Amino acid sequence: MPSGNDLLLKISELSIVFGGLRAVSSFSCDLHKGELLGLIGPNGAGKTTVFNMVSGIYSPTEGEITFWDSRGKSHQIGKTSPAILNRIGIARTFQNIRLFGNLTVEDNVRIALHSRRIAGPVDVLFRLPRFLKDEEGMIEKTGVLLSLFKIDGKKHELARNLPYGEQRKLEIVRALASDPSLLLLDEPAAGMNPQETEELMKLISFIRKEFHLTILLIEHDMRLVMGVCERLIVLDYGKTIAEGLPEEIRRNPAVIKAYLGEDAVNV
Repeated sequence: MPSGNDLLLKISELSIVFGGLRAVSSFSCDLHKGELLGLIGPNGAGKTTVFNMVSGIYSPTEGEITFWDSRGKSHQIGKTSPAILNRIGIARTFQNIRLFGNLTVEDNVRIALHSRRIAGPVDVLFRLPRFLKDEEGMIEKTGVLLSLFKIDGKKHELARNLPYGEQRKLEIVRALASDPSLLLLDEPAAGMNPQETEELMKLISFIRKEFHLTILLIEHDMRLVMGVCERLIVLDYGKTIAEGLPEEIRRNPAVIKAYLGEDAVNV
């Protein structure tokens, strides 16, 4: 069981209002280091809105979000930009793939590494040793990541030419390139066939162990959710209606009524 001092993310009474519509209401969540937590619910339940607040796209109307970086320093991140959040250790993917389609696979990953470079404008302009060291390190790390995910053979191909499943994989690789401690996966199985989803389940388990990551996951594919998540939170109309272990959620009458359907017990 997680201890009280290993919190990575604490969300307290988070709410957001759009033009009088309360999209998320008093959402709270504790996410511990190394945990894989799933956030589920029907379309329009507020899941992606929560992600957008955690990743700096939206600023909450009410509530607080606290994140502890790899050094143990706490950050109040409710009004922090995505770029700064990425630098302190939060990375995300999107439901709709957002690769740079006209760039190569290699360049898509290298772009993500720029937030970690140490060379300044003068180093770049005059190609000083610090710039050359940066470039060498970026090339090496990109190669390692692409090899680890078995897409190094396609590093010179345009990202848009990859099969759909490999585009999903590349987006995750790009997120990992920034060395996050918290990875937000927004419906990574969207558009995948059953075989690709099966491979994704293995991939998520692999990256969690290989990179010692904490993962917050949104997903509609219940087989994937039940197969990889340790704990689930269920949203409906912007409010939490259930929280617990996957088996508890599967049997919860409120969840079955709101989202899963009567056949969920046979998942």
